[in-house]
Amino acid sequence: MQRLNYYRAHPKFYVSVDCIIFGFKEGKLSLLLLKRNFEPSKGEWSLMGGFIQKDESTDDAAKRVLRQLTGLDHVYMEQVGAFGEIERDPGERVISIAYYALINIDDYDKELVQKHNAYWAEIEELPPLIFDHYEMVDKARSRMKQKVGRLPIGFNLLPKLFTLTQLQMLYEAIYGESLDKRNFRKRVADMEFIEQTNEIDKSGSKRGARLFRFNNDTYHRMKKFRI
Repeated sequence: MQRLNYYRAHPKFYVSVDCIIFGFKEGKLSLLLLKRNFEPSKGEWSLMGGFIQKDESTDDAAKRVLRQLTGLDHVYMEQVGAFGEIERDPGERVISIAYYALINIDDYDKELVQKHNAYWAEIEELPPLIFDHYEMVDKARSRMKQKVGRLPIGFNLLPKLFTLTQLQMLYEAIYGESLDKRNFRKRVADMEFIEQTNEIDKSGSKRGARLFRFNNDTYHRMKKFRI
C-alpha cells in the first residue's frame, strides 16, 4: 500500500513520440511533414507523432507511427532524445521522445502520405514548425551528421542501385558542404562493400554512369567504414 501511495502522490503526464523522417531526392535532403488537422496549432506544419500506448515501448510506438504514415517496416531509426519543457505543448503537459528515420524516398506508400496530408520539404527551406519540432530536427541532423561518416547509415536514403555522383551528393547534403570529387572517389574505391555493377544509368547523359550497390554482407565481414 505504501508503494501504491508513493506513485499516486506524483503527477501524471502524457508521453508521445515524434518521428523525424528524412529522404533524399535530386541532390537534396528532405523532411516529411504534415499539416496538423486538430487543435492546438491546427493547419500548421508538424512532424508525425502520437501517444505511446499501454502495451508499447517507446521504440514500438515510433515504429507504429512511422508505419501509419509511410506503410514501411524495418526502417533505420534512432532515438534522438527526450523533449520535456513544461510549456512545449499548449494542449497538455506532454513529454515527447523524438526519433529520426532514414527512408528511400521512392519506397513509401504515397496514398497513406496523401491521406495524412503530408508533404516533402527540402531541409534548407523548412516552413515554421509547431512547438519544439524544429529543435528536434536540428538535433536529429547533428546526430546523423556525426554518425554518417563512420557508419554506412546513409545508404538507407539511396535506391539499391546508385551512381557515385548520387552518393557524393548525398554526403554533401548531409554535411552541408562540398566534397572534393577525387578524394571522395578514392575513399569509395577502397571500400570493397561498395560494388560496381554492370548496369548503366543513362538518365543524365547518352554515355551514362555506372551504377553501384552497397553489399551489407561484405560490410559486416569487414566492419570498416569512413567517409
